[in-house]
Amino acid sequence: MKKANRIVFLVAVTALIAVGTLALGSCAPAAPKVSKIAIVVKSLGNGFFDACRDGGQEAAKELGNAEIIYQGPSTPTAEGQIEIIDSLIAQKVQGICISANDADALIPITKKAMSKGIKVMSFDSGISKDGRMVDLVPSETPLIGKQQVELISGLIGGEGEIAILSATSQATNQNAWIEVMKAELAANPAYSKIKLVATVYGDDLADKSYREAIGLFEAYPKLKGIIAPTTVGIAAAGKAITDKKLIGKVQLTGLGLPSEMKFYVENGACAKFALWNPIDLGYTSVMITNALIKKQVTGKDGDVVKAGRMGDIKIGANGSAVMGVPFVFEKSNIEQYAKMF
Repeated sequence: MKKANRIVFLVAVTALIAVGTLALGSCAPAAPKVSKIAIVVKSLGNGFFDACRDGGQEAAKELGNAEIIYQGPSTPTAEGQIEIIDSLIAQKVQGICISANDADALIPITKKAMSKGIKVMSFDSGISKDGRMVDLVPSETPLIGKQQVELISGLIGGEGEIAILSATSQATNQNAWIEVMKAELAANPAYSKIKLVATVYGDDLADKSYREAIGLFEAYPKLKGIIAPTTVGIAAAGKAITDKKLIGKVQLTGLGLPSEMKFYVENGACAKFALWNPIDLGYTSVMITNALIKKQVTGKDGDVVKAGRMGDIKIGANGSAVMGVPFVFEKSNIEQYAKMF
């Protein structure tokens, strides 16, 4: 009988220990949830967006609770991005930051994503306000457009025919910058001797951009300068100027990657060009997306995102935020920055 009692006692104690262990376990802090943040770019194989990815991964590592998914279509189309976003919805990501190929075509699919609780922001090339919570612009549109005109004017001596080699005709950022360029050329007396003869589109494809540049040389034999506010387009134009032995005859500026433009700066095909740092752009985008996921901000006017080494990013009207000012690259600094991106 005593032996039986001891067995019952031991079973009871074991049960109490098990219950206590479970209770203690339930009080233990849960492991931090990892947020899946997708960076969706205009197209893969673009050095600018690869640098954005690197910046995003830097931010994720710093945050410690974010995982980056980097995707984009093979060609820069809205249809390709729509398919990718639909897939990301199925994967139940927590956040999407996207550089849009079309400001309006993506709205239905990004609205669907937001209805599922996914935080959506755009960067570099924005989605219209109904299709995202925040839009991060690398710099202010008026500043970019005016800077491009100022650069080309300085390169051609303030007079002559110029052309613009853009990305796609639907690219929101390109179109906004071009409108500012046109307005600046028309309104500023300092540019009265400069004539914009054409705006062409290379669709952010190297071979098409190259052909469009060659077409400009043929159509406008007096052409003195090209503005290419696209990283693919400016490199293609640099190659076209070099191949056609027009160095010193046709000047080139725009927005480009130092690593891709180093050769053309050093050989004289492009004396000056500008760009914001795409590493910082990807970094800041992920910081903003994470803040949205963590409900630290909602994207309303007056919100401030604590964006790590980028400092405070203020969100203004319609969810718009500005990162910084374009930096001018030239022969004196190209080697230094070409090693970075």
